[in-house]
Amino acid sequence: MMDFWRTSGFHILERNAEGRLAVTDEYCRAFWRRPEVAPVEESCDAERALHAAMFENPTAEPDPARLDAFADKDAADNFRVLSGFLRDLKTAGTLEDFYLGLFRSGRVAIPPLFIDQMAHALTRNVLDGVANPLQARAGELFFRSQRTTIEDGAIMLADEDTVEMYSQTGGFGDLGRLLMEGQATMREVTLDVLTEDNADLYWDRSDRFDTVLDITFPRPGLDALCRAMEVWIGHFLGMETRIHPVQSISDEKWRWHIGLDSTATAILNTLYQGEDVSEDQMSRLLSLFRLEIKDQALVLDDVAGKPVYLALAMDETDRVQMKPQNLLVNLPLKRSA
Repeated sequence: MMDFWRTSGFHILERNAEGRLAVTDEYCRAFWRRPEVAPVEESCDAERALHAAMFENPTAEPDPARLDAFADKDAADNFRVLSGFLRDLKTAGTLEDFYLGLFRSGRVAIPPLFIDQMAHALTRNVLDGVANPLQARAGELFFRSQRTTIEDGAIMLADEDTVEMYSQTGGFGDLGRLLMEGQATMREVTLDVLTEDNADLYWDRSDRFDTVLDITFPRPGLDALCRAMEVWIGHFLGMETRIHPVQSISDEKWRWHIGLDSTATAILNTLYQGEDVSEDQMSRLLSLFRLEIKDQALVLDDVAGKPVYLALAMDETDRVQMKPQNLLVNLPLKRSA
C-alpha cells in the first residue's frame, strides 16, 4: 500500500469504526501553526501568550478580554475566526460530519482555506489504499486549483500554485536557487505529464504537486477522475454510482445536471434552459460526464431511470476550481436518502 500526501493532516487524525476521520487535538493544533495566526516579530505579549495557550488547548474558547488586549486587531479577528471554526469542528466529531453539514446548511461562513485543508485530508482518507497513482493525482482537483493548458486538442491540468511558483522564479538562475533551497534535483522539479507508463513516479512526489494530469477524452487521466468522484460519493453518502466521460449531451429527457465548478454550472444551466451559449463559453467546457445511481429507490421520482450529467470547466483565466461538495449536496436524492 502506497502512502501519499503526508501534508494532508490525514496522519494526525484518527479513523473511527465507520472509516470517518475523528477530529484530534493534534489536527486542530496544526491550524495554530498557520502563518495567519502564528506570532511574528511585531506581535505583542498578549498575542504571544494567548497563542501559546491555544496551542496547548487548541479547541478552547479564548477569553474575549485577552483578545481585546491585542495590539493588532486583525490578529485578534484571525484568532476569533480560527477558534470558532475549531470548536465547531470538534463538536461535529468527524471531518466528514462537519464538511457535509456545512454544505447542507447552505451557510458557509468559514474561509475557503479551511475548506481546502479539510478536503485535502478527506480526499486522502477516501483514496486510502488506492493503487492507481493517476487516481491520486486526479484527487488533487478536490482541494487544489489547477491551471489549464490545451495544446493540439490535449487538455492538461497543472497545479496553479506550482505554475505560479515557476512563473515567478523565471530562468535557470532562479531555478538553481529553488533547487538549493529545496535540496531537490533537476528531475524532481520537472513538471512531468503522468501517463500509465510513468505514473508510479507520483508516489514519491505527491506532496510537491508538480505533475500534470491529462484529462483529454478518453485518456486514463479522465477515467481516474471518474473513479475518484465515485469513491468520494460512496464514502460520504454510502451509495454506489457509476461515472463515465461523454463527449456531448444529446438527451431529450435530460432532467438533472451538476456543475463541478461555477463556470460549468453556468454553462449547463444555460444549455438546459435551451438558450444559446457563446463560442467562448463552450471553449471553456473541458469535460462532460454521465453519472448513474445504482439504487434508483434513492432517486427523486421524476429523475429515476435517468442519468445525471456532470461538467468540468475552466474560468476566463484558464483556472479550474473544482467544488467536490457539489457531488454530495446536489444529487437528485429523496430526503430519506
